[in-house]
Amino acid sequence: MTFERHSSSRVTLWYNHPSSRNSGLPENSSRGEFTLKRTTITLLTLMLLAPSTAFSQTRNRSNSRQKPTAATASQRIAQVRTQGATRLAEQIKNLSRFMYLLGGVTSSIAAVEDAARKAGASPSDQTQQSRAQVRATIQNIREGLDKLEIDFRATPELQPYYIKLAGVAAGAAAAEERAGANQFDAAGRQLLNVVNRLTDVLLLMRTTE
Repeated sequence: MTFERHSSSRVTLWYNHPSSRNSGLPENSSRGEFTLKRTTITLLTLMLLAPSTAFSQTRNRSNSRQKPTAATASQRIAQVRTQGATRLAEQIKNLSRFMYLLGGVTSSIAAVEDAARKAGASPSDQTQQSRAQVRATIQNIREGLDKLEIDFRATPELQPYYIKLAGVAAGAAAAEERAGANQFDAAGRQLLNVVNRLTDVLLLMRTTE
């Protein structure tokens, strides 16, 4: 998987700054600011998407206390595995989308800061907010993966896959640490490893159904 230098946008609230702040920067800096705003806006959306969806388990209890038939047990196992596979797919989708945007964010930050240096100005607050937003999104991803591991370990039907899944949260934690040091390219490589691990688990679940 490679990082593409593009971005998408949605409406947000926090980035509204007076245009006078950019008056000391050249035109390419303003364009970089606009691109930076667009990419970081979408990161806000990803923060809402990154945590895994709630995963509840239902246990049907018969009033007659009769043991479930083999067919019922098999059906339940299949249902729980399907739910687990769906959660893995959601994490892969969200991580892939974030990594697609991450390249555009880091490129825009670099362009804005370079333009600011050439103009003899300090980097804008927007770049600092963008860096903070990337770090917050990775933290949110890591928390979602923590919960995913816990649920797989605690669910009997998913325990056979936990061994291969274990470590994805640690990989996201490593990416979070790199982002904290503003090493966003290194953070992206760590997240790529996480995506590969999640994909391996998903393929294993699909082939053993």
